[in-house]
Amino acid sequence: MSLAVSPATATEVPLTSQPFSGTLATNKSLGKLGPLTDLVIERLRVSDDVAASKFGTDSPIENPVREQQVLDQVRAQAEVLGLDPNDAVAFFRDQITASKEVQTGLFARWTAHPDQAPTSRPDLEQIRLRLDQLTTALLQQLAATVDVRDRPIACTIQLTLAVDSGATSEELDTLHRQALGTAVRNVCTTTAR
Repeated sequence: MSLAVSPATATEVPLTSQPFSGTLATNKSLGKLGPLTDLVIERLRVSDDVAASKFGTDSPIENPVREQQVLDQVRAQAEVLGLDPNDAVAFFRDQITASKEVQTGLFARWTAHPDQAPTSRPDLEQIRLRLDQLTTALLQQLAATVDVRDRPIACTIQLTLAVDSGATSEELDTLHRQALGTAVRNVCTTTAR
């Protein structure tokens, strides 16, 4: 599934996102896929911190070693939860791609508008611990929503409701809306086990 969103530009308005709170998302997205969508949005918000920790350093946005560690962790946890490991990995590949979209967009924005660049550098190790917590919570939500996600039409309706309401209530900017579309593109694709 693909949700169309206008492309982000480096010259758009400053972020409206709130800084990472350190707590799991509260249900702001509507529908049966609302809790899953809230966690996806929270993960995108954490991507802001990842970008802030890397901006102006030698740390690249692409980190294939870390990405593979995450996907290996996902594969192992998915089996324990009774999820198809390939579906879970596809979903998390989308999360990683969406995070890189956010980081790339923020780097471009901050380079074009240095006054909008972060003034502090979050600890990347602490951010990774938070991402690991979100990975577990997202996998649990994938397991909890299999019945909805196994029905393509119902899933598409529920996902559209969750994405639209979540993006609106969180006041996501264009960059984060585009990344959200990327992050949820495989939510309604499941393989029966």
